[in-house]
Amino acid sequence: MTTLLPEYAELHCISNFSFLRGASHPEELVAEAHAKGYRALALTDECSFAGVVRAHMAARQINRSLQQAYEAAFQAAANAGRNPDHVPEPRYLKLIIGAEFHLQEGMHVVLLAQTRKGYGHLSAFITQGRRNALKGEYRLHLSDLDKGLPDCVALLIPRHDELDQHHAERLAQRFSGNAYIATELLLGPNDRAALENLRVLSQRCGLPLVAAGDVHMTTREQQVLQDTLTAIRLGIKIHECGHALFPNAERHLRLRAELANIYPPDVLARTIEIAERCQFNLEELKYEYPDEIVSPGETVRTHLHKEVERGLKRRYPEGTPQKVQTLIEHELDIIAKKNYEPYFLTVYDIVNFARGKKILCQGRGSSANSAVCYALGITAIDPARMNMLFERFISMARNEPPDIDVDFEHDRREEVIQYIYAKYGRDRAALAATVIRYRVRSAIRDVGKALGYNAEQVDELAKSLAWWDQKEVLFERFQKIGIDPGSLRARQFFALSAAIRGFPRHLSQHVGGFVIARGLLSHLVPIENASMQDRCVIQWEKDDLEAIGLMKVDVLALGMLSVIRRSFENIKTAYGIDWNMTTVPPKDEQVFAMIQRADTVGVFQIESRAQMSMLPRLRPENYYDLVVQIAIVRPGPIQGDMVHPYLVARERRRNGEKIEMEYPQLEPVLGRTLGVPIFQEQVMQLVMTAAGFSADRADELRRSMASWQKKGGLDKFEAELMAGMKKHGYSETFAQKIWKQICGFGEYGFPESHSASFALLAYVSAWLKFHYPVAFLAGLLNSQPMGFYTPSQLVQDAQRHDVEVRPVDVCRSDWDCVLEPSSKNFALRLGLRMVKGLSQSGAFRLVDARKTRAFSDLNDLAYRAELQQPDLQALAKADACKEFDASRREALWTVAGIDHTRPLLRGLPSMQSPVSMPPLSEAENIWADYAQLGLSLGRHPLALLRPRLQRMQVLSAQDLHNRAQNEYVAITGLV
Repeated sequence: MTTLLPEYAELHCISNFSFLRGASHPEELVAEAHAKGYRALALTDECSFAGVVRAHMAARQINRSLQQAYEAAFQAAANAGRNPDHVPEPRYLKLIIGAEFHLQEGMHVVLLAQTRKGYGHLSAFITQGRRNALKGEYRLHLSDLDKGLPDCVALLIPRHDELDQHHAERLAQRFSGNAYIATELLLGPNDRAALENLRVLSQRCGLPLVAAGDVHMTTREQQVLQDTLTAIRLGIKIHECGHALFPNAERHLRLRAELANIYPPDVLARTIEIAERCQFNLEELKYEYPDEIVSPGETVRTHLHKEVERGLKRRYPEGTPQKVQTLIEHELDIIAKKNYEPYFLTVYDIVNFARGKKILCQGRGSSANSAVCYALGITAIDPARMNMLFERFISMARNEPPDIDVDFEHDRREEVIQYIYAKYGRDRAALAATVIRYRVRSAIRDVGKALGYNAEQVDELAKSLAWWDQKEVLFERFQKIGIDPGSLRARQFFALSAAIRGFPRHLSQHVGGFVIARGLLSHLVPIENASMQDRCVIQWEKDDLEAIGLMKVDVLALGMLSVIRRSFENIKTAYGIDWNMTTVPPKDEQVFAMIQRADTVGVFQIESRAQMSMLPRLRPENYYDLVVQIAIVRPGPIQGDMVHPYLVARERRRNGEKIEMEYPQLEPVLGRTLGVPIFQEQVMQLVMTAAGFSADRADELRRSMASWQKKGGLDKFEAELMAGMKKHGYSETFAQKIWKQICGFGEYGFPESHSASFALLAYVSAWLKFHYPVAFLAGLLNSQPMGFYTPSQLVQDAQRHDVEVRPVDVCRSDWDCVLEPSSKNFALRLGLRMVKGLSQSGAFRLVDARKTRAFSDLNDLAYRAELQQPDLQALAKADACKEFDASRREALWTVAGIDHTRPLLRGLPSMQSPVSMPPLSEAENIWADYAQLGLSLGRHPLALLRPRLQRMQVLSAQDLHNRAQNEYVAITGLV
């Protein structure tokens, strides 16, 4: 006789997004609940919705697959003449959104959202708890429940002590008709007695009992991982955890047959009753845009159209090219159909604020494919000069919001962030989160400590590993540090370290992705405090926002924008010429000649050694060559074997040969890159043209070409591509070649739109370096820290270009590095900002005091600038006091005798007798320069060793040019 299994919904389930508690990913829990035939699963992470989107997407995929299979079976039955009504309905899995809370008074409660309204109240409740505490913590009291949470179900998790009745009564008052007592029977020694006690409590308080599992893992085999996470969370070894560990492995998703043997039928049935009342689905979340961006009497549509028309007149004063006008009309039509106008206007408003404050900014990424973004001044990429692919940015079929990234000057971005907070308020604007996950090294360190391994051993092992290392490498490293890789303990160490990789560790803030709402953002997604003061973050990251369809504005920081703006200001101050990004001549042959020589230290993007080695081979001659140059030195083109064919084709074209496509119909797609696909957009266009993919299917392919194969998923496109190309008349050999190149992009291919934005900055920075090297150097030094090279390397490179650099001087230097007149037009004076240990406030007082009158000596400087000993010693060590005929040693001696504790003596001449000290040697001075300034204007340190190195037949870098290929040489340098 077959026993019917009970229907069941798990109402208390913790994932690994209750950081360092649950041992399973949300997706795993959803899949296991479906496999075991559960009707519903409530994800109830502790005071958090951080994992609900992942669970939602997993449940949606399962249910869609079930629906598709059902429809296919229904159709098949109808086609076969059978009654399709006999096809069994699939067992869909409902996901319930909830959260668990430990209140300050000791109450442990689970709250579940029944409706959209209930979800909003629960999200706001989480926000309240998180905003009341430091990052990563929360604080809530019983009194916070006084108003109740409408449309939410409350489950009391009993303590099994005298407080249970008090807590049950409070919940009964606040959640009338919506409160229950969770009955969690986990094969403990007193389950039967506990159940009876809870029945008594239920009768006294009028709260029904409902079954729950306190689930922390999918299967009992994950108990060891659960114990390890507990030890990591507590910061102790597993064997020290005691009662903090669960006594058995029952907190997993149990079989319904097991549950039937444990729980009374009425207690189990109540789980279905509650699940049916919880009707909220994340699909119900609708994003509402801010409405402050539209003038009175305007609609978002008319306002956007007017601003675009105004922008086109600014961009094209002699008339908009027909190509651009066609693009604009096409884009505005799609934007209107998707109701995205407010998003564009929100970004437009932020960019206008920055420009009003003279903060240099520029859009990049997929938004550079948009002619509308160009017209609004969000991006600087002229669609008349580029092949735009708007579907890379916005698609009609793809139900995802556009993503506009705007770079701002890195040291002024905070002004933009605070403008957003001020305009919309902290209850309507917050940064997106970034989930920090375990990687190889962090997993090794935390698991090793939890298992009780020696801390130094674990640290040495972690430092020796990289994310790409294979299993065999790890075993080798185990042996190297004295651990037997074959021992049971070591195998457990390896298995647990592998299992925890990819687990969320904590939430951090996104580099600049803002979510801005019309109403309270906390009713869409919980908000919590960030570690940085005056910052708050939502609990979802970028992928979650895309999945749910919430808009994000990326307010990013880019150091080169700071450099360019400062360089333009330096030029205006010194030369009286007012340059900007749009007035820089677009094709300066001298600048491109400098780029071809790889003379690009300090130039944006093309300054790395890899880029420098490619520049003389590719020899960029115009802006588009720079676009290719930036994109081609990436793993994707290299792995896809695109670099060599492109260089060969380029050399043939340079020699006057005509480059002919193997298939002429691909000329519009590949012609601009000489028959070789270099960019993601070209791959999309290629599969559309050659294999018949739709624009949206092509974008799916592009998304699968995820960076470093983190997402992968390319294989499913191979057969479709091959069949499509065969159908359109392409040879199998050619199709295989294209597929190999696409797979190369799975190793990181660059978008053309991204590269185009960067190429513009690369060219402008190269133009500044060539024509105004002093102003450019000042911009670089005043924008540190940033870039590929240290201030010392930047100064040395400038000196090799005949730039005069003058030392820090208390009588001449400002805070910033500035231009000073010289016999060679202008020289650079190093600023006080270069002096390590000198406070900015002290430096500003020094400069202000000097404006009144020149300093007479170090005493006068110290008293009038109100400098304390740390500032005075920093200036003396930097050799910035030469104006007073004081060497480093003499200046240090003098400032040591300056006493601020006697104000009556302030301003009087020094009573110290002059002291003469032996000067430092050249080597000591260079050493002191590097220690205090990070650079030296003296000789290069290796110059001191050159005679000795020559006797050892060690070559200089210059000598290498005169040596033959494959000749063995000895060379030295500073790392």
